[in-house]
Amino acid sequence: MDILEIIGFVTGAACVWLAARENIWTFPVGIANNVVFAAIFVSSGLYAGAALQLVYLVLGALGWWWWARGGADHGRLEVRPTPRWAWPVAVVAAAGATAVLAVVLGTWTDSAVPFWDGLTTGLSLVAQLMLNRKWLGSWYVWILTDVLLVGLYVSLGLHVTAALYVLFIGLCLQGLRRWRRAQRDAATGSPASVAASDPAPVA
Repeated sequence: MDILEIIGFVTGAACVWLAARENIWTFPVGIANNVVFAAIFVSSGLYAGAALQLVYLVLGALGWWWWARGGADHGRLEVRPTPRWAWPVAVVAAAGATAVLAVVLGTWTDSAVPFWDGLTTGLSLVAQLMLNRKWLGSWYVWILTDVLLVGLYVSLGLHVTAALYVLFIGLCLQGLRRWRRAQRDAATGSPASVAASDPAPVA
């Protein structure tokens, strides 16, 4: 059992657990997790996954700011339903990222699994951006991504990392339930604020 995998397990689980509770400390913990997993993925030939961790450093800083100052009057950002327009945009973005990364990884690197590496990378970027905006639908994308990653990591012999992502699935389900409740509470307590959010929202 690699020490990096253990550190990644602990920080990764803490990051998702904090996100499920809308705790802003999810971002600094997540940044530490990114550094660890970048090292793990490079050593395993998952180059898109490693590059994703570096992108997460930027997205983590952006999400940190959004959660703290991206709400009404530069206050705390609240959980919101996902806008209808976001879903087709997310599908197109994930598909485009997958196609580009699969070609790049398959042509110019020795990536073990260029298509799956590219697909999970594209989905992860979409999920993180949605999480940064506190859109409820981010958890659905994370669950799909984590299911795919469990199979990928098992096939590559990263069993501790695969176990972490099984745990992630459970934490994502918990996060989905908690965010649904938070969104319902916000709608009940302040209907005007929900009506003023993104148009035509869906779960």
